[in-house]
Amino acid sequence: MIITCVCGEKKFNLPDGSIPATGRLVQCGFCEKKWTQYPLKQTPEIVKTPPIVTKAAPKKKTQKRKGPVPYSKEYMQEKWGTSIEKYAVDKGLTSKVKKVKTTTKIQKQPKSKTIEKPGFGFFNYIITYSILSIFFIGILNFERSRIGRKFPVLEPYIDHFFESLEIFKILILDFFR
Repeated sequence: MIITCVCGEKKFNLPDGSIPATGRLVQCGFCEKKWTQYPLKQTPEIVKTPPIVTKAAPKKKTQKRKGPVPYSKEYMQEKWGTSIEKYAVDKGLTSKVKKVKTTTKIQKQPKSKTIEKPGFGFFNYIITYSILSIFFIGILNFERSRIGRKFPVLEPYIDHFFESLEIFKILILDFFR
């Protein structure tokens, strides 16, 4: 039930059984006015029904498709002479290795292709670890003084690490001379 304030500014939506036949005291939340609200008489809504047609409308005839359903295995075989899996393997679009057999008598038995993905490789790992090590050593060298201030216990270990690196650098340079 929708009631309207006596000031006419606001409307409120109430549940249908919330106001008894004797009335109820209500207050507007907008203007703070109070009044006694009695249940509203609701008029039944008139529902318009569409006119009844006595003649039946002619039904449209649906044509049934002749042949296989599009994009099924039979359709691909009939139209393109191949299957989706065979096409994907032939074009290298899939990493799955599958032996594909065709059922037509005209085509020859296809050779199965094995596709191998190359691994990351030994030298790629060495290069990657070298770059990461140099990166972390550079960050440690850059933050060396700040780490020493925050964690004074670690300062001798960091100094020893960088002295060892200097010794290792001298050793490598002497080896190539």
